Amino acid sequence: MKLYNTLTRKTEEFEPQNPENVKIYTCGPTVYSYQHIGNYAAYVYWDTLIRALSMNGWKVNRVLNITDVGHLASDADEGEDKLEKGAAREGKTVWDIAEFYTDDFLRNFRALGLIEPNKITKATDYIEAQTSLVDKLTEKGYTYETSDGVYYDTSKFPTYADFAKLDLEKLKAGARVEFNAEKRNPSDFALWKFIKPGEQHAMRWDYLGRPGYPGWHLECSAIIHSELGEPIDIHTGGIEHIMIHHTNEVAQSEAAFDVQMSRFWLHNNHLTINGEKISKSLGNVYDFRDLAKQGFSHLDFRMWVLLGHYQAERDFNFELMQMARNKLLDYKNWVALRFQGRETDDFEAVQEEIRGSLGDNLNTSGAITALDRAVNTEKAPSEKYINFLDEALGLGLGQVSDISAEVKRKIDEREEARVAKDYARADELRVEIEEKGITVLDNASGSIWQYL
Repeated sequence: MKLYNTLTRKTEEFEPQNPENVKIYTCGPTVYSYQHIGNYAAYVYWDTLIRALSMNGWKVNRVLNITDVGHLASDADEGEDKLEKGAAREGKTVWDIAEFYTDDFLRNFRALGLIEPNKITKATDYIEAQTSLVDKLTEKGYTYETSDGVYYDTSKFPTYADFAKLDLEKLKAGARVEFNAEKRNPSDFALWKFIKPGEQHAMRWDYLGRPGYPGWHLECSAIIHSELGEPIDIHTGGIEHIMIHHTNEVAQSEAAFDVQMSRFWLHNNHLTINGEKISKSLGNVYDFRDLAKQGFSHLDFRMWVLLGHYQAERDFNFELMQMARNKLLDYKNWVALRFQGRETDDFEAVQEEIRGSLGDNLNTSGAITALDRAVNTEKAPSEKYINFLDEALGLGLGQVSDISAEVKRKIDEREEARVAKDYARADELRVEIEEKGITVLDNASGSIWQYL
C-alpha cells in the first residue's frame, strides 16, 4: 500500500508497526457551529483510508477527537474561544453548544456511512493529561510563563521548522506591530491560557494557582499519548493545519516523549465552491441542511467526494452534485437488476482493480472507473460483489431491496394493458407506479423497473 507522506513529501510504501494494531489519529471538529461540507469531505477521505487498510487484513485502532474547548478565533493565540463565541451567538451555555453540535456532527457522520472510530474523545475529558504534558515540557525547559499563559519556546526545539518547511527568519521579520511583546519568538504558541480578571470564560480549570484553559494544540498530543502511544502509524488532517497546528503537535510530543510522534502524515486539500474559497462572508458555506433542501442525500455527497482525490483541491457546485446523484442512482438500478432475473457476476478482476486503486494513495476515482466498467456490462452484481463494494466504497448498495408485491402487481397489470394496446390504462398504471418511486423502462426484450 502506498501513501503520500507529508513528513517526507514523498509517496511511500506503508507497512504498519503492528498489523493487529494500526494506530491512527484524526483531527476532529471544533463543535461551536454546524460543520460545513468541506469538513465532511475530509472524513469521507479518511474513511476510505480506514477501508483500504482493513482490506489489507490490518486491524485499525483509530481515535478521533472532538475539540470542545481552547480553539481560539485566531491562530496567534488571540481572540475569543470558538465555543464561547457560539454560546454568545445562541444565548446558550458553552456546554450546551458543545453537546448540540457534537450530536449533530455524529448524526451526519453516521448518515455518511462512515466507519465509527474505535474511540471518540473530547478535549475536556483530558484536562489532567494536558496539564501533565505542560508540566513535563516545563521540567524539560521548553516553556515560559507570560501574563496571559504558558508558552512553548520553539527556539528550544531545533527541528521546529522542519515539518512545515518554515522560514523562521522570514516569519520573525514579518511579525506584526501588534505582536505579543511577551512572546520570545513569533512562532511560540500557548500551551495554557490564563483567564484574566473580569474575563467571562465558562470553561475553566485551576492550574498553577490560576483559572485557565488549554491551548488548542495541546489536546491532540495529550490524547494521542493517552490513548494510542507514540509513535502512531498515521495522523490525518487538513492541509491548513500543516504550518501551525500539526507543526506544534510535533514539537510538543517529540520534545516531551523523545520519540517520533507519527510515522505518516496524510493531509486533505481544500474544498472550494464555484471556484471560491468557502467563506461565511461570501455566503457560500453549505451544510447538509442546504443539500437536503436541494434534494441531495448524504450518500449523494459521499459519491461526489469519491469522484475526486483527497490531495486535489475540489470545486463544489450543485450541478456536479446532480451528476454524482445520477451516478449513484445508476449504481442502485444496476444492483436492482439482480431482482429481475438478470445473470449475476462476482467481477473478480474488477475487485482486484478497485483494491489496487485504493492501495495506490487512496485513488478513489480510479476505483470508481473500475466499478463503472462492471456497471456497463450485461450482468448484475452478485451478493458477494455488492458486499465487497460496500466494504470498499461505503455507498450503501447492499441496502437496495426488491420492490413490494403491490408494485410488482401494478407492473404486471401495466404490461398486460400495453400488450392489449390499452395505452390509456398503461399510462395510468405508470403514474401509480412512479408515485411509489419506481419507473418502468420498455425495450425489445421486455420491461425492467428502476428507482427514480
